[in-house]
Amino acid sequence: MSCLISARWWATAAMAAALSVPAWAGTPDEPLSLREALALAAARSQQLVASRASTAASRNMAIAAGQLPDPVLKFGLDNLPLNGADRLSLSRDFMTMRRIGVMQELPGAQKRQLRTERFEREADLSVAQGQMSLANLQRDTALAWIERYYTQRMRDLVLRQIEETRLQVQAIESGFGIGRSSQADVFAARSALVLLEDRLSTVDRQQRNAALVLARWVGPDAERPATEAPAWQTSRLEDGRLQEHIPLHPDLLVLKAQVDAAQTESRLADANRRSDWSVEVMYSQRGTAYSNMLSVGVSIPLQWDRANRQNRELAAKLSMVDEARAKYEDMLRSHEAEVRSLLNDWQTGKSRVHRHQDQLIPLAEQRAQAALTAYRTGKVDLAAALAARRDEIDARMQALAVEMETAKSWAQLNFLSPSDSLPKSRQEKP
Repeated sequence: MSCLISARWWATAAMAAALSVPAWAGTPDEPLSLREALALAAARSQQLVASRASTAASRNMAIAAGQLPDPVLKFGLDNLPLNGADRLSLSRDFMTMRRIGVMQELPGAQKRQLRTERFEREADLSVAQGQMSLANLQRDTALAWIERYYTQRMRDLVLRQIEETRLQVQAIESGFGIGRSSQADVFAARSALVLLEDRLSTVDRQQRNAALVLARWVGPDAERPATEAPAWQTSRLEDGRLQEHIPLHPDLLVLKAQVDAAQTESRLADANRRSDWSVEVMYSQRGTAYSNMLSVGVSIPLQWDRANRQNRELAAKLSMVDEARAKYEDMLRSHEAEVRSLLNDWQTGKSRVHRHQDQLIPLAEQRAQAALTAYRTGKVDLAAALAARRDEIDARMQALAVEMETAKSWAQLNFLSPSDSLPKSRQEKP
């Protein structure tokens, strides 16, 4: 599993690095696609930089941990006389020695391997956390981009209606001047225009807020207009791949890495119940009248209270393994429910979008045309015709709101784990 995590992480990171080119700095009028927004966000993210640095640090520590400890150089002076005829002499007393030696601790090969493995598991954990950061980054960027895109479409819709209504106001005011329109019609048309301008203010506020949120991820490029929405009608999870995708959820990968790390810690605690030996070699030099000495020694720590020290440490590490496994199983159940709920929201949203596009909007258009025809023939007043027209605008705005909600459900579903590719929209060229 750790190899799979690392491969996926570095493949996605390589994709982001490949896209990190100065061409991103587009002109203010150049469209900003979702694909480019995701690449920009990945390039600007300091979380991903920190994650890669943490991974590199753990990899380096893994190499260092597998080496033998540094040898210890020891030197000194033994049995120097302090009084008598030989006081402070280094050569006249046979017990006086100048010594130099080396001591080397010799931990077992299994312990050194486990210490290396412990840092490798920490590196895997950093990789998994990087995967989680990237998934959250892509999801939040996609949600902000979608909000910006749809509020932009809503604004365009309201602007078109404002221009149309202004022409209607001018026509009705001209008709009132020659007696073909009533004063009530003039007031009704002006009121409709004011309501549309008020709606435009609301949409402008929403669009500005969306741009501010998007700027958190992509910087100044958030001011660029959004292109066509991606193909939110399809998802990589809808073709029966749900069960194989859930274990690859970044949160679960993090917990799986924690389980592996806890297991390594428990094996290391078990290995620590066997003492590490130390070997020492010492050369001692005496006066010229006496022989020099060579000493060899072995040091072995005595684990005299193993039941309350080493065994307790092992029991604690085994409990931490149980804790990590329990957290993983609980998170697995939670994410399975979350993914199925998101999938249901997205599929329901697609049905609602089709209902609005295929039924509600056409019906609202027909009603508005019928009301306009009735007004022209004198069967209804202008207020009724304008009310029908407002209902049509409301239907179109509601359709956009439902489509935005569905696209957000798609983004939350599609970016549960990092994505290095996106389905192209119908308007995007390969």
